[in-house]
Amino acid sequence: MVDPRQVVAGFLTLSMFVMLGNMIKHDHFTSVSELSIEATGVEFNAMKIADNTEITNANRAGVEPLNEAVEEVKPCWTKPSPKGEQSNGFVTLSLTMGPEYHISQIADAVVIARYLGATLVLPEIRGDELGKSRNFQDMYDGEKFKRSLDGVVKVVDKLPNEWSSKKPAVIRVPNRVTEHFILETIQPIFQTNSYLRLAIIFSSVSLKPKGTNNKDLDSTACHAMFSGLKLKPEYSEVAEQMLGRLKELSKKSDEKVLAVDLRTDLLEKKVCKTSGGARRKGCYNPHEVLNFLKKVGFSANTTIYLTETWWHKGLNTLKEAFPNTYTKDDIMPAEKKGEFLNSGDSDLARALDLEICSQSDVFVPAIAGMFYGHVAGKRIGSGLTEILVPATGLGASAQASDFISTCITKKSHFAYSCYC
Repeated sequence: MVDPRQVVAGFLTLSMFVMLGNMIKHDHFTSVSELSIEATGVEFNAMKIADNTEITNANRAGVEPLNEAVEEVKPCWTKPSPKGEQSNGFVTLSLTMGPEYHISQIADAVVIARYLGATLVLPEIRGDELGKSRNFQDMYDGEKFKRSLDGVVKVVDKLPNEWSSKKPAVIRVPNRVTEHFILETIQPIFQTNSYLRLAIIFSSVSLKPKGTNNKDLDSTACHAMFSGLKLKPEYSEVAEQMLGRLKELSKKSDEKVLAVDLRTDLLEKKVCKTSGGARRKGCYNPHEVLNFLKKVGFSANTTIYLTETWWHKGLNTLKEAFPNTYTKDDIMPAEKKGEFLNSGDSDLARALDLEICSQSDVFVPAIAGMFYGHVAGKRIGSGLTEILVPATGLGASAQASDFISTCITKKSHFAYSCYC
Protein backbone atom coordinates (compact mmCIF):
# COMPACT_ATOMS: atom_id res chain seq x y z
CA MET A 1 0.00 0.00 0.00
CA VAL A 2 1.07 3.55 -0.66
CA ASP A 3 1.70 5.72 2.36
CA PRO A 4 -1.24 8.18 2.17
CA ARG A 5 1.06 10.95 3.23
CA GLN A 6 2.85 10.51 -0.06
CA VAL A 7 -0.23 11.55 -1.99
CA VAL A 8 -0.49 14.98 -0.69
CA ALA A 9 -0.66 17.98 -2.97
CA GLY A 10 0.87 21.29 -3.33
CA PHE A 11 2.64 23.79 -5.28
CA LEU A 12 6.26 24.79 -5.44
CA THR A 13 7.27 28.31 -5.93
CA LEU A 14 10.17 29.35 -8.15
CA SER A 15 11.67 32.80 -7.95
CA MET A 16 13.17 35.59 -9.95
CA PHE A 17 14.14 39.23 -9.61
CA VAL A 18 12.32 41.85 -11.62
CA MET A 19 12.94 45.56 -11.84
CA LEU A 20 10.57 47.71 -9.83
CA GLY A 21 10.50 50.30 -12.56
CA ASN A 22 9.12 47.84 -15.07
CA MET A 23 6.54 46.57 -12.62
CA ILE A 24 5.29 50.05 -11.86
CA LYS A 25 5.34 51.30 -15.43
CA HIS A 26 4.36 48.14 -17.27
CA ASP A 27 3.33 45.65 -14.58
CA HIS A 28 5.32 43.21 -16.66
CA PHE A 29 7.81 40.53 -15.62
CA THR A 30 10.88 39.01 -17.20
CA SER A 31 10.16 36.16 -19.56
CA VAL A 32 10.28 32.70 -18.04
CA SER A 33 12.88 31.70 -20.60
CA GLU A 34 15.22 34.37 -19.21
CA LEU A 35 14.94 33.24 -15.60
CA SER A 36 18.36 32.49 -14.19
CA ILE A 37 18.59 29.54 -11.82
CA GLU A 38 21.55 31.18 -10.14
CA ALA A 39 19.51 34.31 -9.43
CA THR A 40 16.69 32.50 -7.71
CA GLY A 41 18.41 32.06 -4.36
CA VAL A 42 19.98 29.22 -2.44
CA GLU A 43 16.66 27.65 -1.56
CA PHE A 44 16.25 26.63 -5.20
CA ASN A 45 18.55 23.72 -4.41
CA ALA A 46 15.75 22.20 -2.36
CA MET A 47 14.26 21.10 -5.68
CA LYS A 48 17.31 18.90 -6.26
CA ILE A 49 16.35 18.24 -9.85
CA ALA A 50 19.85 17.14 -10.73
CA ASP A 51 21.59 16.76 -7.40
CA ASN A 52 22.07 13.03 -7.07
CA THR A 53 22.98 13.35 -3.40
CA GLU A 54 19.34 14.07 -2.66
CA ILE A 55 17.97 11.02 -4.46
CA THR A 56 16.61 8.50 -2.02
CA ASN A 57 17.70 4.87 -2.08
CA ALA A 58 14.86 3.76 0.13
CA ASN A 59 12.91 1.77 -2.45
CA ARG A 60 15.20 -0.57 -4.35
CA ALA A 61 12.63 -3.06 -5.54
CA GLY A 62 13.42 -3.73 -9.17
CA VAL A 63 13.08 -2.04 -12.53
CA GLU A 64 9.34 -1.36 -12.22
CA PRO A 65 8.74 -0.44 -8.56
CA LEU A 66 6.43 2.46 -9.30
CA ASN A 67 3.00 2.62 -7.74
CA GLU A 68 0.08 1.36 -9.81
CA ALA A 69 -2.73 2.45 -7.49
CA VAL A 70 -4.01 6.01 -7.13
CA GLU A 71 -4.71 6.95 -3.54
CA GLU A 72 -7.50 9.33 -2.67
CA VAL A 73 -6.48 12.37 -0.65
CA LYS A 74 -8.58 14.91 1.17
CA PRO A 75 -7.99 18.55 2.02
CA CYS A 76 -6.76 19.16 5.56
CA TRP A 77 -8.31 22.62 5.45
CA THR A 78 -11.89 23.78 5.58
CA LYS A 79 -13.20 26.56 3.38
CA PRO A 80 -12.76 29.83 5.30
CA SER A 81 -15.98 31.21 6.77
CA PRO A 82 -17.44 34.50 5.50
CA LYS A 83 -16.01 37.56 7.23
CA GLY A 84 -18.46 40.05 8.64
CA GLU A 85 -16.39 43.16 8.01
CA GLN A 86 -15.78 44.29 4.44
CA SER A 87 -13.89 47.40 3.39
CA ASN A 88 -14.60 49.58 0.40
CA GLY A 89 -11.18 48.86 -1.03
CA PHE A 90 -10.03 46.88 -4.05
CA VAL A 91 -7.09 44.62 -4.84
CA THR A 92 -5.96 44.33 -8.48
CA LEU A 93 -3.10 42.58 -10.26
CA SER A 94 -2.04 41.08 -13.58
CA LEU A 95 -1.23 37.41 -14.12
CA THR A 96 2.16 37.13 -15.80
CA MET A 97 4.96 34.78 -16.89
CA GLY A 98 2.72 31.91 -17.99
CA PRO A 99 0.17 29.54 -16.46
CA GLU A 100 2.70 27.84 -14.17
CA TYR A 101 2.96 31.13 -12.26
CA HIS A 102 -0.67 32.17 -12.26
CA ILE A 103 -1.87 30.03 -9.36
CA SER A 104 0.79 31.37 -7.00
CA GLN A 105 -0.07 34.93 -8.01
CA ILE A 106 -3.78 34.32 -7.52
CA ALA A 107 -3.24 32.68 -4.13
CA ASP A 108 -1.26 35.64 -2.81
CA ALA A 109 -3.88 38.11 -4.06
CA VAL A 110 -6.71 36.15 -2.40
CA VAL A 111 -4.84 35.94 0.90
CA ILE A 112 -4.18 39.68 0.89
CA ALA A 113 -7.76 40.58 -0.08
CA ARG A 114 -9.10 38.29 2.64
CA TYR A 115 -6.84 39.77 5.31
CA LEU A 116 -7.73 43.34 4.36
CA GLY A 117 -11.42 42.66 3.81
CA ALA A 118 -11.00 44.04 0.30
CA THR A 119 -12.67 43.13 -2.98
CA LEU A 120 -10.58 41.25 -5.55
CA VAL A 121 -10.89 42.37 -9.16
CA LEU A 122 -10.48 39.58 -11.71
CA PRO A 123 -6.96 40.05 -13.09
CA GLU A 124 -6.02 40.49 -16.69
CA ILE A 125 -3.47 38.12 -18.19
CA ARG A 126 -0.31 39.51 -19.77
CA GLY A 127 1.77 37.41 -22.13
CA ASP A 128 5.42 37.54 -23.15
CA GLU A 129 4.82 40.40 -25.56
CA LEU A 130 4.79 43.76 -23.81
CA GLY A 131 1.44 45.48 -24.08
CA LYS A 132 -0.46 42.34 -25.11
CA SER A 133 -3.11 41.11 -22.68
CA ARG A 134 -6.33 39.11 -22.45
CA ASN A 135 -9.24 38.99 -20.05
CA PHE A 136 -9.23 36.45 -17.24
CA GLN A 137 -12.28 34.71 -18.73
CA ASP A 138 -10.49 34.28 -22.05
CA MET A 139 -8.32 31.59 -20.48
CA TYR A 140 -9.85 30.55 -17.17
CA ASP A 141 -13.33 29.64 -15.94
CA GLY A 142 -14.29 32.97 -14.37
CA GLU A 143 -17.64 31.86 -12.97
CA LYS A 144 -16.20 28.76 -11.34
CA PHE A 145 -13.42 30.85 -9.85
CA LYS A 146 -15.89 33.29 -8.33
CA ARG A 147 -18.06 30.48 -6.97
CA SER A 148 -15.07 28.80 -5.35
CA LEU A 149 -14.28 32.01 -3.47
CA ASP A 150 -17.86 32.77 -2.47
CA GLY A 151 -17.75 33.69 1.21
CA VAL A 152 -13.94 33.80 1.20
CA VAL A 153 -13.43 37.10 -0.63
CA LYS A 154 -15.70 39.20 -2.79
CA VAL A 155 -14.71 39.00 -6.46
CA VAL A 156 -15.86 41.37 -9.22
CA ASP A 157 -15.25 41.31 -12.96
CA LYS A 158 -13.95 44.84 -13.19
CA LEU A 159 -13.21 47.92 -11.13
CA PRO A 160 -16.25 50.19 -10.61
CA ASN A 161 -16.32 53.25 -12.87
CA GLU A 162 -15.97 55.67 -9.96
CA TRP A 163 -12.66 54.02 -9.02
CA SER A 164 -11.16 53.75 -12.49
CA SER A 165 -9.83 57.33 -12.50
CA LYS A 166 -8.04 56.88 -9.18
CA LYS A 167 -4.37 56.04 -8.94
CA PRO A 168 -3.59 52.72 -7.23
CA ALA A 169 -0.81 52.15 -4.76
CA VAL A 170 1.56 49.67 -6.44
CA ILE A 171 3.08 47.25 -3.94
CA ARG A 172 5.81 44.68 -4.56
CA VAL A 173 4.69 41.51 -2.81
CA PRO A 174 6.97 38.51 -2.26
CA ASN A 175 5.44 35.25 -3.45
CA ARG A 176 3.83 33.22 -0.64
CA VAL A 177 3.16 36.40 1.27
CA THR A 178 3.32 36.21 5.06
CA GLU A 179 0.98 37.65 7.64
CA HIS A 180 3.85 39.78 8.93
CA PHE A 181 4.39 41.36 5.51
CA ILE A 182 0.69 42.12 5.14
CA LEU A 183 0.48 43.61 8.62
CA GLU A 184 3.68 45.65 8.47
CA THR A 185 3.80 46.69 4.80
CA ILE A 186 0.49 46.30 3.00
CA GLN A 187 -2.08 47.21 5.63
CA PRO A 188 -0.63 50.66 6.46
CA ILE A 189 -0.69 51.56 2.76
CA PHE A 190 -4.22 50.23 2.37
CA GLN A 191 -5.39 52.40 5.24
CA THR A 192 -4.37 55.51 3.30
CA ASN A 193 -5.13 54.27 -0.24
CA SER A 194 -7.67 51.48 -0.43
CA TYR A 195 -6.98 50.82 -4.11
CA LEU A 196 -3.99 48.47 -4.42
CA ARG A 197 -2.22 47.04 -7.43
CA LEU A 198 -0.06 44.08 -6.51
CA ALA A 199 3.17 43.15 -8.29
CA ILE A 200 3.96 39.60 -7.17
CA ILE A 201 7.71 38.97 -7.23
CA PHE A 202 9.59 35.66 -7.16
CA SER A 203 12.87 36.40 -5.42
CA SER A 204 13.29 33.20 -3.40
CA VAL A 205 12.26 29.57 -3.58
CA SER A 206 11.12 27.24 -0.85
CA LEU A 207 9.37 23.91 -1.09
CA LYS A 208 8.98 23.60 2.65
CA PRO A 209 5.62 23.91 4.42
CA LYS A 210 5.09 27.50 5.45
CA GLY A 211 2.27 27.32 7.95
CA THR A 212 1.57 30.12 10.40
CA ASN A 213 -0.33 30.54 13.63
CA ASN A 214 -3.15 32.11 11.64
CA LYS A 215 -5.32 29.15 10.63
CA ASP A 216 -7.64 31.36 8.63
CA LEU A 217 -4.74 32.64 6.55
CA ASP A 218 -3.39 29.11 6.02
CA SER A 219 -6.80 27.78 5.00
CA THR A 220 -7.28 30.69 2.61
CA ALA A 221 -3.92 30.02 0.93
CA CYS A 222 -4.69 26.31 0.51
CA HIS A 223 -8.20 26.98 -0.78
CA ALA A 224 -7.03 29.60 -3.26
CA MET A 225 -4.26 27.38 -4.64
CA PHE A 226 -6.20 24.17 -5.05
CA SER A 227 -9.86 25.00 -5.49
CA GLY A 228 -10.30 27.92 -7.83
CA LEU A 229 -8.15 28.41 -10.91
CA LYS A 230 -9.30 26.13 -13.75
CA LEU A 231 -9.03 26.42 -17.51
CA LYS A 232 -12.26 27.36 -19.21
CA PRO A 233 -14.19 24.23 -20.28
CA GLU A 234 -13.39 24.37 -24.00
CA TYR A 235 -9.65 24.48 -23.24
CA SER A 236 -9.86 21.69 -20.67
CA GLU A 237 -11.64 19.61 -23.30
CA VAL A 238 -8.70 19.96 -25.70
CA ALA A 239 -6.30 18.73 -23.00
CA GLU A 240 -8.62 15.82 -22.25
CA GLN A 241 -8.78 14.89 -25.93
CA MET A 242 -5.01 14.90 -26.21
CA LEU A 243 -4.54 12.85 -23.06
CA GLY A 244 -7.26 10.45 -24.20
CA ARG A 245 -5.41 9.86 -27.45
CA LEU A 246 -2.18 9.17 -25.58
CA LYS A 247 -3.92 6.66 -23.34
CA GLU A 248 -5.47 4.91 -26.33
CA LEU A 249 -2.04 4.66 -27.96
CA SER A 250 -0.54 3.26 -24.75
CA LYS A 251 -3.19 0.51 -24.56
CA LYS A 252 -1.91 -0.95 -27.80
CA SER A 253 1.40 -1.75 -26.12
CA ASP A 254 0.09 -2.17 -22.56
CA GLU A 255 2.51 0.48 -21.34
CA LYS A 256 2.30 3.67 -19.30
CA VAL A 257 1.91 7.21 -20.62
CA LEU A 258 5.12 9.04 -19.77
CA ALA A 259 5.14 12.86 -19.98
CA VAL A 260 8.52 14.60 -20.26
CA ASP A 261 8.93 18.35 -19.83
CA LEU A 262 11.65 18.71 -22.46
CA ARG A 263 12.29 22.24 -23.74
CA THR A 264 15.29 22.26 -26.05
CA ASP A 265 14.68 25.96 -26.71
CA LEU A 266 15.69 26.69 -23.11
CA LEU A 267 18.97 24.76 -23.16
CA GLU A 268 20.87 27.69 -24.67
CA LYS A 269 19.13 30.39 -22.61
CA LYS A 270 19.88 31.87 -19.20
CA VAL A 271 17.65 29.45 -17.33
CA CYS A 272 20.03 26.63 -18.33
CA LYS A 273 23.37 28.45 -18.62
CA THR A 274 25.97 29.44 -16.06
CA SER A 275 27.77 32.78 -16.27
CA GLY A 276 30.63 30.90 -17.97
CA GLY A 277 28.35 29.47 -20.64
CA ALA A 278 28.24 25.88 -19.37
CA ARG A 279 24.90 24.11 -19.08
CA ARG A 280 23.50 23.98 -15.57
CA LYS A 281 22.50 20.88 -13.70
CA GLY A 282 18.76 20.46 -13.83
CA CYS A 283 18.61 20.95 -17.60
CA TYR A 284 18.71 17.81 -19.75
CA ASN A 285 18.93 17.44 -23.51
CA PRO A 286 17.10 14.75 -25.53
CA HIS A 287 20.10 12.40 -25.58
CA GLU A 288 20.43 12.55 -21.78
CA VAL A 289 16.71 11.95 -21.33
CA LEU A 290 16.95 9.00 -23.72
CA ASN A 291 19.81 7.42 -21.75
CA PHE A 292 18.00 7.97 -18.46
CA LEU A 293 14.79 6.32 -19.62
CA LYS A 294 16.64 3.34 -21.03
CA LYS A 295 18.81 2.93 -17.93
CA VAL A 296 15.84 2.86 -15.53
CA GLY A 297 14.12 0.22 -17.63
CA PHE A 298 11.35 1.83 -19.65
CA SER A 299 10.25 -0.33 -22.57
CA ALA A 300 10.72 0.78 -26.16
CA ASN A 301 6.93 0.51 -26.44
CA THR A 302 6.34 3.21 -23.82
CA THR A 303 4.10 6.05 -25.01
CA ILE A 304 5.93 9.35 -24.42
CA TYR A 305 4.54 12.88 -24.57
CA LEU A 306 7.07 15.70 -24.99
CA THR A 307 6.18 19.30 -24.11
CA GLU A 308 7.85 20.38 -27.34
CA THR A 309 5.33 21.94 -29.71
CA TRP A 310 6.86 20.81 -33.00
CA TRP A 311 9.04 17.89 -33.99
CA HIS A 312 12.65 18.72 -34.95
CA LYS A 313 15.70 16.69 -35.85
CA GLY A 314 17.17 17.04 -32.37
CA LEU A 315 14.48 14.62 -31.18
CA ASN A 316 15.15 11.92 -33.77
CA THR A 317 17.41 9.75 -31.59
CA LEU A 318 14.73 9.72 -28.89
CA LYS A 319 12.16 8.65 -31.49
CA GLU A 320 14.41 5.86 -32.75
CA ALA A 321 14.67 4.35 -29.27
CA PHE A 322 11.06 5.09 -28.30
CA PRO A 323 8.96 5.09 -31.50
CA ASN A 324 5.77 6.05 -29.65
CA THR A 325 7.00 9.55 -28.84
CA TYR A 326 4.76 12.53 -29.61
CA THR A 327 4.63 16.34 -29.44
CA LYS A 328 1.57 18.59 -29.24
CA ASP A 329 1.49 18.86 -33.02
CA ASP A 330 1.28 15.06 -33.31
CA ILE A 331 -1.74 14.50 -31.07
CA MET A 332 -3.73 17.74 -31.05
CA PRO A 333 -7.03 17.77 -32.98
CA ALA A 334 -6.31 19.45 -36.33
CA GLU A 335 -9.06 22.04 -35.91
CA LYS A 336 -7.46 23.30 -32.69
CA LYS A 337 -3.91 23.82 -33.95
CA GLY A 338 -4.57 27.29 -35.29
CA GLU A 339 -5.56 28.64 -31.88
CA PHE A 340 -3.07 26.76 -29.73
CA LEU A 341 0.00 26.23 -31.91
CA ASN A 342 -0.01 28.72 -34.77
CA SER A 343 -1.14 31.84 -32.93
CA GLY A 344 2.22 32.50 -31.30
CA ASP A 345 0.53 32.44 -27.89
CA SER A 346 2.77 30.33 -25.67
CA ASP A 347 0.44 30.61 -22.64
CA LEU A 348 -2.24 28.42 -24.22
CA ALA A 349 0.20 25.75 -25.38
CA ARG A 350 1.88 25.70 -21.98
CA ALA A 351 -1.49 25.38 -20.25
CA LEU A 352 -2.12 22.17 -22.21
CA ASP A 353 1.31 20.84 -21.22
CA LEU A 354 0.45 21.56 -17.60
CA GLU A 355 -2.75 19.55 -17.76
CA ILE A 356 -1.26 16.58 -19.61
CA CYS A 357 1.86 16.35 -17.44
CA SER A 358 -0.32 16.54 -14.33
CA GLN A 359 -2.43 13.56 -15.40
CA SER A 360 0.00 11.22 -17.16
CA ASP A 361 1.01 7.95 -15.53
CA VAL A 362 4.60 9.14 -15.03
CA PHE A 363 6.15 12.62 -15.17
CA VAL A 364 9.81 13.39 -15.89
CA PRO A 365 10.93 17.03 -15.40
CA ALA A 366 13.90 17.59 -17.72
CA ILE A 367 13.97 21.34 -17.02
CA ALA A 368 14.21 22.88 -13.55
CA GLY A 369 11.59 25.47 -12.79
CA MET A 370 8.12 26.44 -11.68
CA PHE A 371 6.49 24.15 -14.22
CA TYR A 372 7.97 21.14 -12.44
CA GLY A 373 6.74 22.42 -9.09
CA HIS A 374 3.26 23.24 -10.37
CA VAL A 375 2.87 19.83 -12.00
CA ALA A 376 4.18 18.10 -8.89
CA GLY A 377 1.56 19.82 -6.76
CA LYS A 378 -1.27 18.80 -9.06
CA ARG A 379 -0.02 15.21 -9.30
CA ILE A 380 0.45 14.70 -5.60
CA GLY A 381 -3.02 16.02 -4.94
CA SER A 382 -4.41 13.50 -7.43
CA GLY A 383 -2.42 10.60 -6.00
CA LEU A 384 -0.16 10.43 -9.08
CA THR A 385 3.17 10.38 -7.28
CA GLU A 386 5.26 8.83 -10.06
CA ILE A 387 7.62 11.75 -10.65
CA LEU A 388 11.09 10.70 -11.80
CA VAL A 389 13.95 13.20 -11.69
CA PRO A 390 16.61 12.53 -14.36
CA ALA A 391 20.30 12.01 -13.71
CA THR A 392 23.37 11.30 -15.84
CA GLY A 393 26.23 8.84 -15.47
CA LEU A 394 24.01 6.01 -14.27
CA GLY A 395 25.36 2.53 -13.63
CA ALA A 396 23.91 -0.65 -15.06
CA SER A 397 21.83 -1.32 -11.92
CA ALA A 398 19.83 1.92 -11.95
CA GLN A 399 16.19 1.50 -10.98
CA ALA A 400 13.27 3.87 -11.44
CA SER A 401 12.41 3.96 -7.74
CA ASP A 402 15.83 5.44 -7.00
CA PHE A 403 14.88 8.60 -8.86
CA ILE A 404 11.47 9.45 -7.43
CA SER A 405 11.33 13.17 -6.71
CA THR A 406 12.43 14.15 -3.22
CA CYS A 407 9.30 16.24 -2.86
CA ILE A 408 7.56 12.85 -2.72
CA THR A 409 10.07 10.70 -0.83
CA LYS A 410 10.91 13.40 1.72
CA LYS A 411 7.46 14.97 1.77
CA SER A 412 9.16 18.32 1.32
CA HIS A 413 6.41 19.91 -0.74
CA PHE A 414 4.87 22.92 1.00
CA ALA A 415 1.32 21.72 0.34
CA TYR A 416 1.71 18.83 2.72
CA SER A 417 0.19 21.33 5.09
CA CYS A 418 -2.90 21.46 2.84
CA TYR A 419 -3.68 17.80 2.22
CA CYS A 420 -3.71 14.64 4.32
